[in-house]
Amino acid sequence: MSPEVASINGFEQSLNYQVVVMHNSGYVMSKDILTGSLIVFSLVLIAAMSPGPDLLIVLRNALGAGRQSGLYTAMGIAVAIYIHVAYSMLGIALIISQSIILFNIVKYAGAAYLVWLAYKAFKSKGWNVHAEHAQNPEKTFIQSFSQGFITNALNPKATLFFLALFTQIMEPSTPLLIQFWYGSICAMTALCWFSIVAVCLTHAPIRARLAAASIWIDRLTGIAFIALAARISLSKIN
Repeated sequence: MSPEVASINGFEQSLNYQVVVMHNSGYVMSKDILTGSLIVFSLVLIAAMSPGPDLLIVLRNALGAGRQSGLYTAMGIAVAIYIHVAYSMLGIALIISQSIILFNIVKYAGAAYLVWLAYKAFKSKGWNVHAEHAQNPEKTFIQSFSQGFITNALNPKATLFFLALFTQIMEPSTPLLIQFWYGSICAMTALCWFSIVAVCLTHAPIRARLAAASIWIDRLTGIAFIALAARISLSKIN
């Protein structure tokens, strides 16, 4: 047998041994990781595209304070998703889902924050037609980021969503690195989608048309925030 063939056979034996060890140790194999990644990506993308608090806050900040504000808000949402991922990995999300008191604390805190955002929307006097003048000096990076972060972090439905998602695709034996990989897919999917939303809405022709009705858009956004707050307040643990 030539050295090259021996080397290849040795590599294959080593690879097969590693796969067996990973399988026996409870590690998710590469095919399972790919399938799980596609499932996570698809479900998170559908959830992000659905009307909800995250989409509303990105819309309002992008249209009212400019593209950067919308992108910073998207970043805040993505970081908050890591909080939900950590909840799920540590089992805290399960505790919240089983405790009426803890669930209600998160629920009412999130609803109260949405009402506050609605109040800010009702107070708005609209936004400038020209995107270059849309930069609201009161809407700093910290404010835009924190609004996205808090809106997502205090949404109990997001906590339950990620708990349900993770319990379906992972087992207790799944390595932390793989769990973190799935969590990163969740965060990056949301970041990409909401960034696309912010960029598209602040495209000059689109924004110019929307700016003409900016006051009414803000009022409708405020009503939507209140409706979502009411919906969250009435939500129950299934």
